[in-house]
Amino acid sequence: MYNKVMKNIRFTKKGFEALKIAYEDLKNSRPSAVADLKRAREMGDLSENGYYKAARAKLSEIDRNLRKFLIELRSADVVKESDRHQVGIGRTVKLSDGKKETVFQIVGDLEADPTQKKISLLSPLGQALERKKIGDKAEIITPSGKIHYKITKIS
Repeated sequence: MYNKVMKNIRFTKKGFEALKIAYEDLKNSRPSAVADLKRAREMGDLSENGYYKAARAKLSEIDRNLRKFLIELRSADVVKESDRHQVGIGRTVKLSDGKKETVFQIVGDLEADPTQKKISLLSPLGQALERKKIGDKAEIITPSGKIHYKITKIS
């Protein structure tokens, strides 16, 4: 996904701010990782130096994540909350399947965390709900069959 330049990665304002903070924190941790690598090199034989290998791996991971975050920051599109009467980024939606109610928060493309009930509009459920209004129905096809939801609240 990160091998090609992505355009318009949608973020909530909160998600974009969190990404900027994560990028800066990681950038600030890099000098100590470089210093660790330098100390490890000074220990001599690099072929059997576990400290050197670990320090090199840590710096590589930091650099890889910095590149990833920079791509995301450059491609970011901070989305204003959608109309409060329809499902979109920044909204919380309550759904009923006829037996129980579930609440989901609609977040930016890379902010999704289904374990926290945060879904993006790229997910099958998000796609089915996008632009729907209170009272509208959505159908989701899952491996275990179709699920029908009715939107009971949008906030």
